[in-house]
Amino acid sequence: MEPTLLQSETEIEMLIDSINYVWILVATFLIFFMHAGFAMLEAGQVRSKNVANQLTKNLLTWSVGVTVFFLIGVGVEGVVAGDGFAPAFQGDAAGWLDWLYGAVFAMTAATIVSGAVAGRAKLRAYVSYTFLLAAVIYPVVTGLTWAGEHLAYSGVLFHDFAGGTIVHGMGGVAGLTAAWVLGPRMDRYNSDGSANVIPGHSLTFAVLGTLVLAFGWYGFNVGTSAIIGEGAFLGDQLGRVALTTTIAMACGAMGAGLVAWLKTGKVDTLYVANGLLAGLAAITAIPDTTAWWGAFVVGGLAGAQLPVVFEFVEQYLKIDDVCAVFPVHGSAGILGTVLFPFVAAPGVVDSIANAFVAQVLGVAVISAWTVAATAVIWYAFKAAGQARVSPEHERDGLDVSEHGVDTYPEFGQPDVATDGGEPSGAGRSSSELRTDGGDEIIRADGGEPNDGEIKMVTAIVRPDRLGAIKQSLAEAGAPSLTVTNVSGRGSQPAKKGQWRGEEYTVDLHQKVKIECVVADIPAGEVVDAIREGAETGEPGDGKIFVMPVEGATQIRTGKTGRDAV
Repeated sequence: MEPTLLQSETEIEMLIDSINYVWILVATFLIFFMHAGFAMLEAGQVRSKNVANQLTKNLLTWSVGVTVFFLIGVGVEGVVAGDGFAPAFQGDAAGWLDWLYGAVFAMTAATIVSGAVAGRAKLRAYVSYTFLLAAVIYPVVTGLTWAGEHLAYSGVLFHDFAGGTIVHGMGGVAGLTAAWVLGPRMDRYNSDGSANVIPGHSLTFAVLGTLVLAFGWYGFNVGTSAIIGEGAFLGDQLGRVALTTTIAMACGAMGAGLVAWLKTGKVDTLYVANGLLAGLAAITAIPDTTAWWGAFVVGGLAGAQLPVVFEFVEQYLKIDDVCAVFPVHGSAGILGTVLFPFVAAPGVVDSIANAFVAQVLGVAVISAWTVAATAVIWYAFKAAGQARVSPEHERDGLDVSEHGVDTYPEFGQPDVATDGGEPSGAGRSSSELRTDGGDEIIRADGGEPNDGEIKMVTAIVRPDRLGAIKQSLAEAGAPSLTVTNVSGRGSQPAKKGQWRGEEYTVDLHQKVKIECVVADIPAGEVVDAIREGAETGEPGDGKIFVMPVEGATQIRTGKTGRDAV
């Protein structure tokens, strides 16, 4: 059977359209997957008590945003572009593919804001802002640029290939503005204006989220290129976009790590991760026009500016941008956009001056609109008392106050049974004598241990010594104990830590509290056994306390006093 050949121009055009739309859908799905990266990245940078709240915001950003963009946003974009109000639901089914592709870009801009206001914004306020961003704020920006091409200077159009400023710059500026209006988290700044570091709960989440975002970013940049256009394969553009995106990503990570090392003497992991994203945000406006060497410049500068801009925002502006969304998306995206004429490949730009002015003009208009609209909305929420959770709820965490859940119900209480200790008695101390092979303990002085009283022996020790202590207690004939994970401060020196290049002090050390109630075994022997197992000779070995117990009752049998023990 001979293969069927395409005979008409209509059949060829249908094939081209089909391939293009399949490509668009693949890119759309990649960009949608970036929400998983945003969720992990943001969840890792907030406290454990706010993780569920951050995850919920990401879920609702997508859910609320895409529906609002479908019903209202596309129509507003059309009005600004000059085409009239034509919402997506009035179009045909084929046009809904274009709506979906635009929606994932819009939701990326929206979800960036959630990272800036983490830990103190009311869920209803954030969701309401997402509604307005998807309905008006973002569509106005795209109506002025991609849809309407209104931003230009001296005949030179504002150039933003995949959303370096239109999506990421706008999202970063919106996040910074919202965080400014809300004010910092409790305890973020001291009365003298100095900043306190509030580390996130999981660096692992933050890094894995970064890598998921980087993977999805290829949908942003490479996906924006069409495979087939005017009957020709656009290999040159695809190759350039893929190369510049990858190189800028890599140089962003290296640039941030280098500056962090120069500032602190250490290569900060979170700065490296954030720098990788900053490099991507910076190249997103210009991957189709940038020379190969320009990708090194754009990515490196985007990464290098990250620690500097974050410090400026934190130390001088006193804005609590929890997930560093402005230096990662805002300033980095804007930087790459304005560098367009200086790093362009030969023959791309006719007038560097005119192109530069067009880029600056576009950035200024988008930024001014975003700041004004965002500030008005959040100030309105604030005036109505609906912007920020109460101090009590902020202290307790937004997971409980906003959602009634505990993301980590067993956080800080791991199972400590399998640490090498023996669960039951492995013998008695050499000072104990037995008669007739029984378990009865005979004391040489004929008296009762502990003067006939019940004693509680409590020890605060290093977690890594628990196995040795259990072994010593079993050998002393006191295998029964209760173990609790605690933190405390004593003679052990404080530790120094770093979070996004800033040093903080850890003076509450992780310890284990052991409680052992004894009646027939002398408390002094229990103390000796714990000390033998816990001692390392270094400050921080812990302390042991002995206290009388007024009474005891065994729940199963109802026995009381010494018999219960």
